Amino acid sequence: KKHPLQISRGIHSKSQNLFVEIIKDGITGWGESAPGKTEGASNADEVETCLLKLIDTSIDSLSIYEIYQRSKELNIPPCAHAAIDIALWDWKAKKAGLPLNNLLGLPTPSTPTSLTVGINPPEIIKERVEMLISNSQIKALKIKLGSPDGIDYDKAIYSQVLESTKKSNISIRVDANGGWSLDEAKLMMKWLAERKAEYIEQPLVEGEEDKLKYLFKSRPLPIFIDESCRFSEDVARHFEYVDGVNLKLMKCGGITEALRILNVAKSHNLKTMIGCMSESSISISAGASISGIIDYIDLDSHYNLDPDPSEGATMIDGITMNDNKPGHGSKLKTERSEEHTSELQSPMYLVCRLLLEKK
Repeated sequence: KKHPLQISRGIHSKSQNLFVEIIKDGITGWGESAPGKTEGASNADEVETCLLKLIDTSIDSLSIYEIYQRSKELNIPPCAHAAIDIALWDWKAKKAGLPLNNLLGLPTPSTPTSLTVGINPPEIIKERVEMLISNSQIKALKIKLGSPDGIDYDKAIYSQVLESTKKSNISIRVDANGGWSLDEAKLMMKWLAERKAEYIEQPLVEGEEDKLKYLFKSRPLPIFIDESCRFSEDVARHFEYVDGVNLKLMKCGGITEALRILNVAKSHNLKTMIGCMSESSISISAGASISGIIDYIDLDSHYNLDPDPSEGATMIDGITMNDNKPGHGSKLKTERSEEHTSELQSPMYLVCRLLLEKK
């Protein structure tokens, strides 16, 4: 990463991702997995092992939905299955000669993305925020709080963000990543509501959803859940005490389940958000393909990669856009896949080609 990202659970400075290439009928579909301990696979080797287990069950005759169900039956980690799912949807849209959003009947992206600012000392926050907002395209910042150093440190971080953005018309969102107790969340939400915060994401740790009702009743800010919402059934469980849900392709297993999450959320009149992990342009483009019907967008991880090994997701007027080509519009960079194979096999990236061509 260009800038290591610290959240309430630790610091992330690099990522080892796995890329999947599905080739059939002369058409290539690209997918990506960004592993994570909380998502069921700690590294790319674990992802590859899990995907080979799935492929060994002869999935080439199954539909995308049937493959997703097979994956759940085999307990394949969602962040692993996401790579297959994204590649399959990319292939299907390319086969139809349509951009993926058109294949799904969805509008093009239209909402600017947030840019994420991790937990850091105020002097680094100042430098990072001022660098970000020097780009006139940036419309919103997501500030990570829930610092292990306590809520006074959180207040110092946020106060510096306010100071650095006072001359800008920037929306400010807050993500605590479950770093607060119930009492801290009540205090901080009131404090933040008085200081321009637009919403609070995951104020309580995953597993303490029963406490959301005590936070929701007199909430001064809208509450979104992230870690507490992995699949569509989680939306149905928690909808009474939240205002919105944040889906991530790596959490839910790809586009197939993401569409279910959106449908269930909308049926309960909840706002929706799409976020990301340490994903390159491939997964970000897949997310952008469904973002036209999502209220809040956090598709920004590829902007912080050094380098992004993929291409296709760019910022236009603050909006993370995918190329208007058949499929999701992204692929691994040609010069990397052909000329830098040794670099791709380094701890930074691992490529796995899954050839599903019928012999």
